[in-house]
Amino acid sequence: MMQNQQPMNNGQTHMNMHTGQVPQHMNHGGHEVFDVHELLAGTINTLDQYMMFRQYVQDPELLDILDRQYQFIQTEYNTMVETFKTGQDPTVPTQSYKMNQSNDFVYGLKPSQPKKPNQSLADIKDQGISGHMLGLVKAGAGLKAMTACEMTNPVMRRVVADSIPNCIEMAYEISLYQNKHHYYQVPQLAEQDMQQMLNAYAPAQGQPQMPQPGNQNMH
Repeated sequence: MMQNQQPMNNGQTHMNMHTGQVPQHMNHGGHEVFDVHELLAGTINTLDQYMMFRQYVQDPELLDILDRQYQFIQTEYNTMVETFKTGQDPTVPTQSYKMNQSNDFVYGLKPSQPKKPNQSLADIKDQGISGHMLGLVKAGAGLKAMTACEMTNPVMRRVVADSIPNCIEMAYEISLYQNKHHYYQVPQLAEQDMQQMLNAYAPAQGQPQMPQPGNQNMH
C-alpha cells in the first residue's frame, strides 16, 4: 500500500443537506462521477490500444514494456472500478510501477529522415508504436491529476492520486526506450545559454511584509 493510501474511518458519515445521510457507496459528487467515468473509459481505451499495438511490435524489449505496462494498467483499472463502486478501501491497493530502463538520457541530435504519415499498415514500426504508447500514458497522467484535485470521496481520491506517479513512471520508461533507439532525441542549449537559464532565478530571502487582510485602500 502506498504512503498516501491509509484506511479510511469506517465510522465517518457524509451528509446531503436535502436527503440526509449518504451511504458510503454513494459518497460521490456529480462532477466526480462524470470525471471517473471519463478516467475509466480512457483506461479501457489505453488497454485496447495496447492490445492492438502488440501485433505490430518487432523489438522484444518494447514488447516486454508493453506487456508489463498492460498488466499493471489492467490491475490498477480493477482497483479503481472496485473503489468507485464501493467507496471503500480496495481489495488490491494501488501498487508502484517499477520500470526496467536505466535513467540515463543521451543528448544530441542524430540525422534522421523527416517524419510523415504512414501510407499503409506495413509502415507501422516500433518508433510509431512507442510514440503512441507514450501519448496514452501521458494523457492518463494529466487526466488523473485533474480528476484527483476535486474528488469528494476520500478513498477514490487517494487511489487516483496514487496512480499518477505510475503513469509518470511508465511514460518515463517509454521515453528512455525511445531515446536509446534515437526515436526520442534530446537537444541541449549551448553551454553559455544553459548557464544563463540555470541562474535566472534566485531563492526568496527573509520574511516578506504581507499586507493585513481588509486594509486595502478604497478609492
